[in-house]
Amino acid sequence: MTRNDALRYGSRTLALTATALGVIATAVPAAAEEQPTAEQIMADCASGAGKCSFNDPQLGKAYLGEPRQVSELLFNCTDSAASQSMSWADTVGSSHSVGGSVTVGGGIEGIITASVTATYNYTWQSSHTETSSFTVTVKPGEVGWISRAQVMRQISGTWQTHYDDPKWGHYYWFVPDTVTGPAPNGTDGKHSAVVVKSRKMTADEKKLCAGGSTRNKVFTRSH
Repeated sequence: MTRNDALRYGSRTLALTATALGVIATAVPAAAEEQPTAEQIMADCASGAGKCSFNDPQLGKAYLGEPRQVSELLFNCTDSAASQSMSWADTVGSSHSVGGSVTVGGGIEGIITASVTATYNYTWQSSHTETSSFTVTVKPGEVGWISRAQVMRQISGTWQTHYDDPKWGHYYWFVPDTVTGPAPNGTDGKHSAVVVKSRKMTADEKKLCAGGSTRNKVFTRSH
């Protein structure tokens, strides 16, 4: 089933249900050219143009996200191993399957938070930031850095949008969605990981060690 088919099916299903309940909220089926995209529906949810709720949220199991570099690169141009304390910072945001990132403080964030809290008493967060420092040890001729993997969790549900006046031929539209975001450390026994990684210098990086102020020194560069 395509996305537009899912949207059209959801709106027609609700229209039939509303009729059975005697609610005056039905409309004739929209023509194909009148079908909205999921992004248009989500934009109305974010702006408040549509009265939206995130229904029947389902929490997935926590898992460890992909590791990523969170510090500067440490170059060792000396003939012996070198150790240096390096600060790092990592901010992990949320995304959803129908429209990119979930903006902190935006309308979408508040709706998801209210729904998940009411259903599970689980504090969902759209963004998580951590900062700290770590000692990095790098062998001669190598580059080192700090990498971090965040505990993540997915929440699946369905957006329901209600309009005071029919839009795209209907009062209601439904959009299935999966939200992926950071989870508290220790969720489902999963813990965020901070590790030191290293590799051999490339040919271009070795040139940095061959001359200028970096000769026979340890230095850092942004990644």
